Amino acid sequence: MAEANRAETRMVLPIFPADTNHYRTLFGGQAVAWIDQAAFICATRWCRRKVVTVHIGEVNFHYPVREGSIVELIARLKRTGRTSMHVAVEMWWEPMDRDERVLACQADCVLVALDDEDHPVAVPQLPAAGAEGPARR
Repeated sequence: MAEANRAETRMVLPIFPADTNHYRTLFGGQAVAWIDQAAFICATRWCRRKVVTVHIGEVNFHYPVREGSIVELIARLKRTGRTSMHVAVEMWWEPMDRDERVLACQADCVLVALDDEDHPVAVPQLPAAGAEGPARR
């Protein structure tokens, strides 16, 4: 898989009644769970190791997500530390009946790679913006 593809994950999900509250909008907790999943997949694809979430930053809810619509979560690796990966996740809302797309929710997540004994382990470094050529691993 190309390096650029490993640094981004997209998930598209329908909003069913079981995902919503009594206002027929997406539960905030469900949105956070999906954000965590998208960040997890992005980080796992980057380092191909066991990863755990150590931080989910402020979750900003911008727009309600209605039952019967679609969301697309886009998780992008923003930077790497020695053992950590910082992933920004956006949730975009799309009604099924018209061509519209709205940023509904976003958060920043930090995940850490672990070895077989659950100790933090180094991850491949994300090349600096504008760096030429593939990163050495």
